[in-house]
Amino acid sequence: MKKLIRISAGEVSMAAELNNSQTAALIYDKLPLEGTVNTWGDEIYFKIPVESGPEDAVEKVEIGDLAYWPDGQCFCIFFGKTPASTDSEIRPASPVNLIGRFTGNPDDWKKVHPGVGIKLQRGE
Repeated sequence: MKKLIRISAGEVSMAAELNNSQTAALIYDKLPLEGTVNTWGDEIYFKIPVESGPEDAVEKVEIGDLAYWPDGQCFCIFFGKTPASTDSEIRPASPVNLIGRFTGNPDDWKKVHPGVGIKLQRGE
């Protein structure tokens, strides 16, 4: 069964699909979730009430990836380079668990600023 979600922050609302990882299942079971946007370069992250350790954690991500950051207990949206990125790689602050991908235009996330409310809910 596909785990479809909707991510809404400010004027941006985007569909996404979670993968079949244990971390993604933990997050899906807790939906809906709300938080406050933090940004780190072209990454949005916010704390969620889900505890999961590293699960095939990665040090590099791609534009469009959704991840869980075990060190900060945060949901992460990667839409470009972070301060830790290199010329050829997008890097989170520390390893993250990949949990899915969003399906919209990555540039839309640039309209979302720190302090804005963000909501995750089940999609259709």
